[in-house]
Amino acid sequence: MKLALRSGLRWKVSLAIAAVGALVAVALSLVVHNAARVSMLNSARDVMDSRVQIAQRFYESSGGKLMLRAKLDDPALPKPLREAADLGQRATYLQDSGSGAPEVWASVPLRNGKILSIHNRFDDRFDILDDLDRALIIGSVSVVLGGTALGILIGGQLSRRLRKASVAARRLAEGDPDVRVRDAIGGRVRDETDDLARAVDGMAEALRSRLEAERRVTADIAHELRTPVTGLLTAAELLPPGRPTELVRDRAQAMRTLVEDVLEVARLDGFAERAEMQDIELGEFVLRRVRAFLPEARVRVLREAYVSTDPRRLERILGNLLANAAKYGKAPVEVTVEGRVVRVRDHGPGFPEELLREGPSRFRTGSEDRAGQGHGLGLTIAAGQARVLGARLTFRNADPAGPGGGGAIAVLWLPESSPTDTGTFPIIQVPD
Repeated sequence: MKLALRSGLRWKVSLAIAAVGALVAVALSLVVHNAARVSMLNSARDVMDSRVQIAQRFYESSGGKLMLRAKLDDPALPKPLREAADLGQRATYLQDSGSGAPEVWASVPLRNGKILSIHNRFDDRFDILDDLDRALIIGSVSVVLGGTALGILIGGQLSRRLRKASVAARRLAEGDPDVRVRDAIGGRVRDETDDLARAVDGMAEALRSRLEAERRVTADIAHELRTPVTGLLTAAELLPPGRPTELVRDRAQAMRTLVEDVLEVARLDGFAERAEMQDIELGEFVLRRVRAFLPEARVRVLREAYVSTDPRRLERILGNLLANAAKYGKAPVEVTVEGRVVRVRDHGPGFPEELLREGPSRFRTGSEDRAGQGHGLGLTIAAGQARVLGARLTFRNADPAGPGGGGAIAVLWLPESSPTDTGTFPIIQVPD
């Protein structure tokens, strides 16, 4: 199992800017420090060279007197200066003890064969270098903090725009036809997020146009089939009694039901349906409808509630859920009313994984255990009618090890307020 560290774009940009700022600050600090140190040491060498020349002239003009802490044949004289004196050269030398400022030596050979030398530490100059280092450290820290703050500001703005685009795209995927990603991100800055938003809007518009064209074709085909199917059903009623006649009537009725379902799905997909709201007592309503649709089902009203809904559409949802449970599940079928929540459960193999993951879809009947008959329109119609009511229809499977064993559970959540258009709540499939 691989562990993935997830962090926001804001912090990634901030860390990148902070890292680059730190590298630049450290590099510049090292360059400035080394340049200042070399300059100070060269200056100290020049000063000591000048001093040893003055000491030499004073020694020669005064008949052997020393000045400026000058010494003759100093036993501590570094070896490189002795070698330079043997060659008759005036020289300077840096002797670094490892602590504090280095000691600067200067020497010059005299005519009498002796070596005049002088040495000194320039602690004051190196105190200035320490002050410079502190200033460089403070400046580097300031640059890193400033870069981090700038990264948080820039990354935060970009992250907000991307989050807005993500929310808008999610609403678009849930079926909101009025969402535009470009309008959702807003702002006056034009960057790559605008290009992404325009691309998503263009793709959504193309998909919407294609789906609308497919919906119209489906509706037109179903509408054109309605008349001949009705004629076929009428003609089947005129056939003489017998087994073949029953088969013809059964298939003609099934075809008529399919055509009506396809037309209903097309109307629901067009977002043109409107609910006609009435106040009803939910528990009593569900009880009467279940007795009419599936008398053998068990009904429990745990808590009664008065709701404002469209009785015809609610009846359609209950009928399709009960028909699905009776056809693909196993007895007993249980219906529970608790306030504004209606649960329909069977004890069969449960909903297929594709339905739990993607929701109901037309002409997809699921796994082999729950398929083999039907066209997958029942739950699609139920979900569409729930959207018109502003309700939320969820699907999940019961735990096989839990009370009552496994089975499929459909839960209808009716809203507290009436929808203002084709539904105020998206259809969500939650595989609890």
